[in-house]
Amino acid sequence: MPSPDDTDMNSNNPAKNFKVLLSVYSCAPGEGSEGGVGWNVVQQVSRFHETWVLTRADRRELIDPELAKNPLPNVHWVYYELPYLLHFYRKGVRGQNIHYYLWQFGAYFAARRMHKTAKFDLAQHVTYVKYWNPSLISLLPIPFIWGPVGGGESAPRSFYKTLSSRGRFFENLRNFARGIGHLDPLVRLTARRARIALATTRESAEQMQKLGCKNLQIVQAVALPDDERLRLNALPIRQTDTLRLLSLGRLLDWKGFHLGLMAFAELLKTYPDSEYWVIGKGPQKEYLEKVVADLGIGHKVKLWGALPRAQTLEKLAECDVLVHPSLHDSGGWVCLEAMASGRPVICLDLGGPGVQVTEETGFKIVANSPETAIVDIAHAMEKLAADPDLRRRMGEAGQQRVVEDFAWDKKGDRLNELYQSLFAPAASKNKMR
Repeated sequence: MPSPDDTDMNSNNPAKNFKVLLSVYSCAPGEGSEGGVGWNVVQQVSRFHETWVLTRADRRELIDPELAKNPLPNVHWVYYELPYLLHFYRKGVRGQNIHYYLWQFGAYFAARRMHKTAKFDLAQHVTYVKYWNPSLISLLPIPFIWGPVGGGESAPRSFYKTLSSRGRFFENLRNFARGIGHLDPLVRLTARRARIALATTRESAEQMQKLGCKNLQIVQAVALPDDERLRLNALPIRQTDTLRLLSLGRLLDWKGFHLGLMAFAELLKTYPDSEYWVIGKGPQKEYLEKVVADLGIGHKVKLWGALPRAQTLEKLAECDVLVHPSLHDSGGWVCLEAMASGRPVICLDLGGPGVQVTEETGFKIVANSPETAIVDIAHAMEKLAADPDLRRRMGEAGQQRVVEDFAWDKKGDRLNELYQSLFAPAASKNKMR
C-alpha cells in the first residue's frame, strides 16, 4: 500500500489512502463477466487503499483457494448470505435477480454495522453491473460511487423485424423489467445519492440521468488482465489475401450474428473466396442455420458450436476480422479480445462495442435500420478484404488501445484518481475511459 506521502502521478496533490467499502455481489477469481469484474476491481482498489469487500457467502469457496496462493493482505473479506429459507430464489436467472434484490437489504445492515467500527471513507457499488436495481450501501453517510453499471441499451425498434419470435419476446420482457426498475423508489434513491455515477455506455448514461444522477461519466467495466492480453498479443496474424471472418459468443438474437451473415452474402458477390466462422452455442442456432440455408452460403460458413478456450483461441488465430453486430452489449469482452489479438472489429455503433472500437481499430456501423446496417457491414468487409495492410494497421491500433485504456492496472490507476478527486475537488481531474 502506498505511504501517506506518496503523490498521485497525475497531480501535485498528495495521494491519500482511504478506507473503502466495495459491494461486490458477484466476485470470483479467474472468471469473465460479472465475477471477473468484481474480482479485478477488488485487486485494483487494494493496490492503493485498505479495502473491505462485501460479497455473497457462496463466493468463499472460490475466493479462499486463490487467496491461499495469492494473498491480498490489504483486503478484509465479509461474506454475507440471506437466511436459508430465501435460498430457493437463487435458482435460474430470474431467481438470481430476486436473490440479488433481497441481498441488498441484508448487505446494507451488515455494511452499517461494519461502518461503526471501520469508519469507511467511501463506498462503491461494483457488481451487479446493472443500473436498474438499487444498491443500498448508498444509504451509508459517506460518499458513494455507483458503478460502472450498464443495461441501458436496447435493440433499436427497427431491428425487431429481423429477430425471431423468441428474440422479440425477450426484448419486450427486458424493456418491461427495466421500466419497472425506473419506477422503483430505491433505484431512484440510489441514483440521487451517487456522488459519482459511472455508466458503461452512452445509452446507460442517458437512462441514469433520467433517474436523477448528476455527476455522470462513461466508464467501461471490462478490461483484460495482463497475462490474458499478452496471450492474445502472441496469436499469429494470417499472411493471406483471402478474408476469413469470425463471430464469437452465445447464439442469441440480440447478438446480431444473423446481420453479419446477411452482409457476408453480399461480400461473396465480390470476394467469393471469403469465409465466415461462428463459434458458440445457444437457442438461435437453428435460426442461424436457416439464414445460412436461405442465403445459399452454406459452403462458405462454418458453425463450430461451443469450443474449449484453447481451441477458441486457435480458431481466432486462423481468422482475420471479428464481426460483432450486437444490438445491446453493455460490455463486449470479445471485442477487446479481438483487438488484443490484432484483429479489426466490425460492430454496430451501440453499447459497449460502440465505446471500445474507434475508427482506427475497426468499423462502427450506424444502426438506423437493418437494411442500411447490412449494406454498411458488407462495405466494411469489402474494405478489409481488399486491403490486408488496412487489417494490419487496425489490428496494431487495437492492441495499443487495449494497453492504454483496457488494461486492469490502468483502470486501477484511474479509479484511484477518481477517489482522490472526491476529497480534493479543486484538483485537476482526469476523466476515466
